[in-house]
Amino acid sequence: MITNHHEQHFGLPPFDFPRHGAEIPAELPDPASVAWRIVVDSYDSEESWPEAFARFRGAVDIGRVRALVVGSWSDPYENGPQDVIETLCSVREEMPELRSLFLGDISSEECEISWIIQGSVAPLLEAFPRLTEFIVRGGTSLDFAPVRHESLRKLVIESGGLPREVVRGVAESDFPSLECLDLWLGTAEYGGDAELSHLAPILAGTRLPALWALSLRNSQIQDEIAAATAMAPVVARLKVLDMSMGTLGNEGAAALLSGQPLTHLKVLDLNHNYLSEEMRDRLRKALEPAGVELDLDGDDAEEDDEDDEVWRYVAVSE
Repeated sequence: MITNHHEQHFGLPPFDFPRHGAEIPAELPDPASVAWRIVVDSYDSEESWPEAFARFRGAVDIGRVRALVVGSWSDPYENGPQDVIETLCSVREEMPELRSLFLGDISSEECEISWIIQGSVAPLLEAFPRLTEFIVRGGTSLDFAPVRHESLRKLVIESGGLPREVVRGVAESDFPSLECLDLWLGTAEYGGDAELSHLAPILAGTRLPALWALSLRNSQIQDEIAAATAMAPVVARLKVLDMSMGTLGNEGAAALLSGQPLTHLKVLDLNHNYLSEEMRDRLRKALEPAGVELDLDGDDAEEDDEDDEVWRYVAVSE
């Protein structure tokens, strides 16, 4: 469950553009100083998202906007953001400074993450070749066709279940400048049917020469991912490795410790796990002396007792 919105985008604080019926202040923030969030009521909205953007376009110099956050559109549990995508693509020439775009900053109060209907998002990357940060929330009906983008440095896809076609599309894309990749893989119950084979190009790192932060998290196959990552070529040049929010147990953690050295990492995030205290101690002794920052918090999950069957769950599903 996601109850909060992101606190910043491209290093800028979010600012909610006034909704339908609210007065637009005479003095708004400098267009380049905030991440503009445009949202309509998810239920019974009297205004469509393109109409809200038209008001925004009339009040703000969009030519200077650096970060844009697309909040809820009308009935996101029934309708995808096609009109949002078409609207943004139509003004691409008017927004030369846009560097950060978040499609679907929708909290669980507005629409649960696995209820959000998404769409084909590759046209946004093609329309904004200078984009450096792209975030998408929701995996239902999401389409991510392979694309080449020279400028993108951060790609995040948050979901309760990421379809294999999406993972394959990301893995087959060419992102020569990408530094941070964050995929929430989720569970099969909510469409997360990706397998290790679909992650292979990512773990090989051949299309991601600049990558230094890799998050493959919130997965029901977290142990398998950990075992594959332990021997993956991409790990040798990472600073941050994140396998949090999933079903990681002692088996996956042991695989990490028995694989290639991880002492070069600055951060290893295994938050929300099913590790025994003995395994946590092994990780601390192996990595903390080398200066690796570890997150082994398992308070949100039960300890994996080998004598009892434990139901494992990912942190974000529905």
